[in-house]
Parts: sequence; C-alpha cells; structure tokens
Amino acid sequence: MIDVYSWATPNGHKVHIMLEETGLAYRVHPVDIGAGDQFKPDFLAISPNNKIPAIVDSEGPKRADGQPFSLFESGAILIYLAEKTGRFLPADPAERYATFQWLMFQMGGLGPMLGQAHHFRIYAPEQIDYAVTRYTNEAKRLYGVMDAQLARTAYLAGNQYTIADIAAFPWTRSWQNQGIDLDAFPHVKRWHEEVAARPAVQRGVEVLASARKPLMDEKAKEVLFGATQYAKH
Repeated sequence: MIDVYSWATPNGHKVHIMLEETGLAYRVHPVDIGAGDQFKPDFLAISPNNKIPAIVDSEGPKRADGQPFSLFESGAILIYLAEKTGRFLPADPAERYATFQWLMFQMGGLGPMLGQAHHFRIYAPEQIDYAVTRYTNEAKRLYGVMDAQLARTAYLAGNQYTIADIAAFPWTRSWQNQGIDLDAFPHVKRWHEEVAARPAVQRGVEVLASARKPLMDEKAKEVLFGATQYAKH
C-alpha cells in the first residue's frame, strides 16, 4: 500500500494520475497547504522541503534505519513508480533518456515558470508589469518548445505516453491563467486534449479536488507565498 501525502495542485496531480494509471493501491492523506499542514513535524519527517507530494510505500525498498520507505519530489516519485510497475518509462536506453530529458524540462522549467506566470498574473497583491510580462513571455516560449516537439512526435518524449507527459499535463490545465491562447499552439492543444481524455487522468485530477477551496483567503496566501516566518536562520 502506498500512502500519498498531497493536495490538489499540479505537482499533486502528477502523482495522483500516475497512481491511477498504474492501478497501484493507495491511500490519500490531504495536506492542506493553505492551512499550513506542510509545516507539521509529521509531514516534514518525510518531506523536509515542506512541499507536496510525498509518499510512503510499505512495500518499498528496505531502509538502513528500518523506517518505511518514503520519497518526496514529484519527479522522483514518478520515476520510482514507473520503475516499480515497469510502466510509462521505456526500457530502450535512448527512449528512456529522452523521457528523463522531458521530465527534467518540466521539473526545471515548465513547472517553475508557469507557476510564476500564474502567481504574478493572478495572486500577486499588486500587478507588477515587469513580472507579468517576463513570466507570460516565458510561458509562451515554453509552450512553443512543446509545440515544436509535439509537431514531430505524438507525445513529449516520443511516440509513447510516458511520465514526461504525466508530469507536464497538470501544469497546462491552467493555460488561461498563464496568459496562453492554446489555439496558438495547435500541437500542444492536440496533445492536451488527448491526455485529458484518458480515464485515469480524469480520475487523478479529481483526487482531493473537492477539498480545495476555489478561492484562497489572505491567510492562506500568506502561508503559501509569504512563509518567511517558517524559515530558520
């Protein structure tokens, strides 16, 4: 059994979708990041960077300290679950590293930059033109990178659906809030609609969705975006 500590965010959705795609048995433990649950000691014990998601696998590798196997960082979790099940990560070395390449593209670029675009366009307490322009333009550039790749291949890493697609898709669900016209990226649109139609993806994005408030109050914004009070110097 896999215990998932998560919330209904793009990074959470990645793992929810992967678990639904693989059919692994799992239990969800909500970590309300607007209420500060990510700073609780029990969660920090498995996710020291106070970020969701994290997992504990009772049937995972044996740890030297005898504690149950736990893992944080959504990209690492996707690789682990792919290797555990033998799914969504090609065995062919060239295809495997192409998948890692596009997974890292999401982890290092697509997620952080789309997150910044979303933040400065929607959540920032004041509109900073420089920030909005910078991150909106970067969002458009990254969608352009994906569009060029998807003009050549069915999926991001090639002609197989992989963890690279599972990682990227949740970040493209809020394209409107990122300042994107999806019609301007027809190959991304084709891919997005195809991935969104998968039953496991539809189930995955519904995990914890009913628990998440549609609008954050000022206290939740402070916890999420102004959490310097939790830093230790």
